[in-house]
Amino acid sequence: MKTNRIIASLLAAGLLTVGACSDEFLEVAPANSLGDAQLQTKDGVEGLLIGAYAALNGVFGNRFEGPNHWVTGSILGGDANKGTDAGDYSSINPVQRFDHDATQGDLNSLWRGRYEGVSRTNNVVRTATAIQDQLSAADFARLTGEARMLRAHYYFDLKKHFNNIPVFDETVPAAEVPLVPNNGDAWAFIEADLQYAYDNLPGTTSAGRVNKWAAAALMGKALLYQGKFAAAKSWFDDVIANGTTPTGEKYALLDDYQQIFNAEFDNHAEAVFDVESANNTGSTQNANYFDDLNYPYNTGPDGPGNCCGFFQPSIDLANHFRVTNEGKPLLDYSFSDPANEVANIYKHVFTDGQDEGTFVEDSGPLDPRIDWSIGRKGIPYLDWIEHPGSAWIRSFPYAGPYSPKKYIYYRSQEGSLTDASSWTRGYALMNYTIIRYADVLLMAAEAEVELGNLEAARALVNQVRARAANSQYWVKEYDDPNANAANYVISEYSAADFSSQDVARDIVRFERKLELSGEGHRFFDLVRWGIADQELNRYFNYEGQYLVTKFGGASFQAGKHEYQPIPQGQIDLQGADVLTQNPGW
Repeated sequence: MKTNRIIASLLAAGLLTVGACSDEFLEVAPANSLGDAQLQTKDGVEGLLIGAYAALNGVFGNRFEGPNHWVTGSILGGDANKGTDAGDYSSINPVQRFDHDATQGDLNSLWRGRYEGVSRTNNVVRTATAIQDQLSAADFARLTGEARMLRAHYYFDLKKHFNNIPVFDETVPAAEVPLVPNNGDAWAFIEADLQYAYDNLPGTTSAGRVNKWAAAALMGKALLYQGKFAAAKSWFDDVIANGTTPTGEKYALLDDYQQIFNAEFDNHAEAVFDVESANNTGSTQNANYFDDLNYPYNTGPDGPGNCCGFFQPSIDLANHFRVTNEGKPLLDYSFSDPANEVANIYKHVFTDGQDEGTFVEDSGPLDPRIDWSIGRKGIPYLDWIEHPGSAWIRSFPYAGPYSPKKYIYYRSQEGSLTDASSWTRGYALMNYTIIRYADVLLMAAEAEVELGNLEAARALVNQVRARAANSQYWVKEYDDPNANAANYVISEYSAADFSSQDVARDIVRFERKLELSGEGHRFFDLVRWGIADQELNRYFNYEGQYLVTKFGGASFQAGKHEYQPIPQGQIDLQGADVLTQNPGW
């Protein structure tokens, strides 16, 4: 059962302005807010903590704030493009081409939202510490442990987006926060918070709250980002061997990949760290507002959302799912050869002005995860209809032929697991999983490769591929539940496939692309691997053959575009002597 936290979240949000991170926030508490005396109880701290959790979904209603990072993680990583047409939400247009600058307003909202999360967690720790003598040792450890786990997450998010960030804890007076420069050791701060959370949080709690295993997984990820592979491996090993969901279920891969993104199966065994949505209707604030644009365009009664056509998977992503006849990925990138059949088909479609008379379904071998991840013409789209192609695409020449398919609600869930009361029916109520167990397995495999343990890495990758190879759960034709919707072929890797560390590294990185596509990880993976310039410029050159208006002339500049600019509005507020702009911006 999900928890409806919206009333307490809004209350807490109104209370927390005093501890905010810059003078952009009010210094005077609003009317009808509670004073310190009313907060300094166990119930008061619990309310503050609920507000800290609420910031996971964003604070200011800007879609860049969403925990899935569909723009800054997936679009910038080449998994998708903005979609729709050039005129809709046009501020994303320069971002996806890396043509934006430090005045980009959505990035300022992301910065502000994450620092509001930091402020809220600091208030939890500060208030709990002030009344520690009124709390049991277990309550104090849990309350402060949850807050510091969340604070580590907010700082991690800021670090991977902006790199050079101010860091401060609950001991810094509110008046001094705007004077904190952006040269702090964020990694040390994050590690300390996560160690504290791991040491103080229980393994079991209630659904929707973080536990020690979520802290362990995030610690491993933080160490992996720093190239501390041996240390990261030890944390991942602990999670894999001992980790459980907050309700005590052992972490495991779900048999059915589609259930990961289905609200009916929220709080499942693969959810290590997630963002809760509330399973009641009547208020869009309980729903995933950050995804409300990301449905096939103009679907009406025959498709989800009745909106907007954003977040269209790239042609390049779809071609990553091409495999050999034996079911192995094309690690040599031969799928990007412009002579391949599907590329020619889609070039013909564009030339003919969306005339799909020449379209034929792809008969080549494909990894089955393509049709769990991408909406393709002629393939069943969850329980709606077969994807009709151009009827669900706003502009083929601008955004390509595909629709998103993860975190899309089902026809049978409309009005029960969606909020259908607003301008779009697409306010869905499934949890978003920030870290899932397959991600942990593949991060552990990456650490094993870098340590030279290739056989251990192969075993971890094969766990993920074995789940994908379960043909019982492959997408089937509507009129024949025994017939696969496409030519799905996938196999596990042999010891011979992991012939060297370089090959094993390519395999693990490719597997992350296939398994986690569209989930907000790709850009940050490319940056930490040091290959963002080569991979994204390859992507622009390939995708630009078809989406000329969008990507013609686009390029990624090494040494600049790995991180977003420090928002100019923040530099103007704090002063250039406090916040230093990132290189190249």
